[in-house]
Amino acid sequence: MSVVAMNREFGSMATGKSKTAVQQIATARADEDRRWQAILKRDKKADGSFFYSVRTTGVYCRPSCAARLARPENVSFHETSEDAREAGFRPCKRCKPDDVSLSERHRETIAAVCRLIESSDEEPTLQELADSAAMSTYHFHRLFKSITGLTPKGYAQAHRAKRMRKELERGSSVTDAIFESGFNSSSRFYEKTNGVLGMTPTDFRKGGAKVEIRFAVAECSLGSILVAQSDRGICAILLGDDPDELARDMQNRFPNADFKGGDKEFEKLVANVISFVETPGIGLDLPLDVRGTAFQQRVWQALRKVPAGKTISYSELAEQIGSPKAVRAVAGACAANKLAVAIPCHRVVRNDGDISGYRWGVERKRTLLKREANA
Repeated sequence: MSVVAMNREFGSMATGKSKTAVQQIATARADEDRRWQAILKRDKKADGSFFYSVRTTGVYCRPSCAARLARPENVSFHETSEDAREAGFRPCKRCKPDDVSLSERHRETIAAVCRLIESSDEEPTLQELADSAAMSTYHFHRLFKSITGLTPKGYAQAHRAKRMRKELERGSSVTDAIFESGFNSSSRFYEKTNGVLGMTPTDFRKGGAKVEIRFAVAECSLGSILVAQSDRGICAILLGDDPDELARDMQNRFPNADFKGGDKEFEKLVANVISFVETPGIGLDLPLDVRGTAFQQRVWQALRKVPAGKTISYSELAEQIGSPKAVRAVAGACAANKLAVAIPCHRVVRNDGDISGYRWGVERKRTLLKREANA
């Protein structure tokens, strides 16, 4: 919305006020707009997410344009370059908004490499991947991690884990699933089996049979809390009102796992988790058993970097992981998180700052944010 449009919005307020006063109100609104802030910072990460036009020059630009800043009352925002052209503006000759930016080219290159990894029968070497991107191995490795949040090897392993789970869930034999997932030998798979599935493939097919998971349900100021731990670390922190429902939720993933109540040592671990819920400032330094798709892990890793007391929007989170258009997928990854508080999906808010949905209830989310802000 341009300041001109904002002036219309505030037209009813203009009675008894000067034109300057109305413009000041509109300008204040523009200053608060995240897109205007991106223009002020010439933020290259915002390129492609929107365009802006300048009424006095008749051109439209990308957010990172190095041209002299326009007055905010002359600026309008557009979702696409087509929208800007339809509004009668022409592309800026300086930033060339219709050309693909370097950051966009990098994202497209890495997306193509991801597709190569996913379609390969065997895991490509770092050199092969770098060659496909026409980059040195050092530059490629650094760029891949900055965009996806994972190393090329980590991405390949996460993708193979996803394929392995799908094959086993379809009823494939263990041997077929191993080769269909990109392992060229069963011995190579079994060397990595705990990292791929967190258990043997046979146990996975049986719904987690023989896998031992300790858990306990306790009460905290947010209601009931379930904490579960595998031999790899904490695999679930669930919040709710009904302890039985939390237990059923835990059992649905691995219906045949060997669930056991916690001993005194485990009770201390649960107490640490509850203390963190009650007093976020103390931090939580415990091993986590995090399982998810490559995309989910990218989102969760980015979330763990958001400091207590701070929030991030879904669109900002999508931009951070190099997928600015995957806002809905990011929201889905947040909803799939089973490690409440440890992976702080409660720190994600809407673009306007309002608190949005939360797997364990909006009121719990509001309480957690308030505690962290006051910590």
